[in-house]
Amino acid sequence: MEITPLFVFQILVVVMGAVFLVILFVDLRKNRDELKGKKGWLNLSIAGVITQFFDTLGIGSYGPLTAWFKITKAMPDKLIPGTLNTCTVVTCLFMTLAYTTVIEVEVVTLFTLVAAATLGAVIGAGIVSKLNQTFIRIGMGVALIIVVCVMLAGIFGLMPVGGEAIGLALPQLIISAVICFALGALMTIGVGCYAPMMALVFAMGLSPAVAFPIMMGSCAFLIPAAGMRFIRENKKDNPTYNKKASLCVNFVGCIGVAVAVFIVVSIPLTALKWLVCAVLIYTSIMLLRDGFKGRKAAKEAA
Repeated sequence: MEITPLFVFQILVVVMGAVFLVILFVDLRKNRDELKGKKGWLNLSIAGVITQFFDTLGIGSYGPLTAWFKITKAMPDKLIPGTLNTCTVVTCLFMTLAYTTVIEVEVVTLFTLVAAATLGAVIGAGIVSKLNQTFIRIGMGVALIIVVCVMLAGIFGLMPVGGEAIGLALPQLIISAVICFALGALMTIGVGCYAPMMALVFAMGLSPAVAFPIMMGSCAFLIPAAGMRFIRENKKDNPTYNKKASLCVNFVGCIGVAVAVFIVVSIPLTALKWLVCAVLIYTSIMLLRDGFKGRKAAKEAA
């Protein structure tokens, strides 16, 4: 078997996922009391299947997961960022292996943008895990509005259409790396990177298809990197993520990935995107309302 740079990249993806799972299971064992009881398992499993189905189709899962957790009251708002970054590693690993196999992308561009996004996630997770619930609610509310705006721009054809290139020249590569660093940091507060990454790929004149391996490849490193940071910050008296969700979405969510990859031939994605936009707007309003209420209450208490 020929050892190509892409093959090495895929091996690194698998190794990164394996390291994350070891760290996750060690922490779950320490906190196994949080896994007791039947409450939440079914709800979180359904969330995993549906949102990872959407994610595989390119709609993204962070926004829908945030909405699902918020609307069903699956967990306190403070735990949502950490949960997002610890519950989607396995499904992202499978998607990355699939897309980097079937879609051609220049290796230097892939490695550079993935590394920049991962570094952003590592730094961002350390900051977000220490924020209080009020700031997290406001941050996620604004983040969801950004996601909706980008999705609507795509629906109405307001984003650039892209080109045919599969790699970037040095000046564009540097600019894209800086943007990917910011996107990696934003992932830690719930801004899914698919829509912004697609916009970046289009703006730089790359083939639209290239967004898939770059986005999935970035997530395959930055999500476990951020997730491990959240796990490290996790304490019994100050949890940073929901333990049941980390199991349900990671593993049961693979059903949604399989359905999207192997069964679905055609689906009205525009209709699904409109539905997701509506849910995200509703969730954003709730998060901002609760966040500003908490801010006002804190000021009055002071």
